[in-house]
Amino acid sequence: MKGPLFYSKILLFGEYGIIKDSRGLSIPYNFFKGALKKQDHLEGAAMESNRNLRRFAGHLEAMQAESPGLVQFDLEALKNDLDEGMFFDSSIPQGYGVGSSGALVAAIYDRYAREKITVLENLTREKLLKLKEVFSAMESFFHGKSSGLDPLNSYLSLPILIHSKDDIESTSIPSQNPDGKGAVFLLDSGTVGETAPMVQIFMEKMKHEGFRNVLKDQFVRYTDACVEDFISGNVKSLFGNIKKLSHVVLDHFKPMIPSEFHQLWEQGIQTNAYYLKLCGSGGGGYILGFTEDLEKAREALKGHRLEVVYNF
Repeated sequence: MKGPLFYSKILLFGEYGIIKDSRGLSIPYNFFKGALKKQDHLEGAAMESNRNLRRFAGHLEAMQAESPGLVQFDLEALKNDLDEGMFFDSSIPQGYGVGSSGALVAAIYDRYAREKITVLENLTREKLLKLKEVFSAMESFFHGKSSGLDPLNSYLSLPILIHSKDDIESTSIPSQNPDGKGAVFLLDSGTVGETAPMVQIFMEKMKHEGFRNVLKDQFVRYTDACVEDFISGNVKSLFGNIKKLSHVVLDHFKPMIPSEFHQLWEQGIQTNAYYLKLCGSGGGGYILGFTEDLEKAREALKGHRLEVVYNF
């Protein structure tokens, strides 16, 4: 048995802001992927995955008992498959902000949900919100609290435009320009980030009026503008807004940026060679970068590996 592939995702814009109803834009990233597989003798990572899936099956059972109207799974088939050596074979790095648990959730829903909503249907707003709600409940097993967007992105393999918590749609983004000098890239921080503690720090900060005002007046405003610019292909305006967003994150989200990257972050803003922003909840994993001149950015970030995600 080998299931269909589910891909990683990148939340280009909207980290933390979408908790407070900013806009957001999430795109599939096909460089990393995962699929459900079976093998007779499990060892190492495959055995660990099988064990985690058993715990996840327990979560799905409890979830189904608690909210029978939300979703029903073929739990018997899931348990049988686990007994026969099923695991999630994935190249998606965990704790890197690119949706490792989201791809797993999408794969399990795809295989075991009864009366599932499929990608081939006419995906109305109601269906998207229903999927998001199901995925949010499923993924809460991994993060304690989940928006459900990562699995949604992985399941549909389409860019998702978030207008607010209750208003999302699949969207299209401008085609890449393979010969373009500009790029969105990933920078490897070299450490793993944990989502739950970062969200905890954010929630603590939200108790302070000053931080709430910064979030509303600056962070959400620049995020919304970046989403608008990116979708409409307005590159000049986009980089102006990303610079402002990068500045706000450096000033007010420092705990989410690994300390050895504070100077690099500042350097990008000062030189305009690149701008950095959080990829997911931060704290480690990948950092997202935007540049109008990829060669210039590579030079400025010598010694760091850049993975190009999108070319302008």
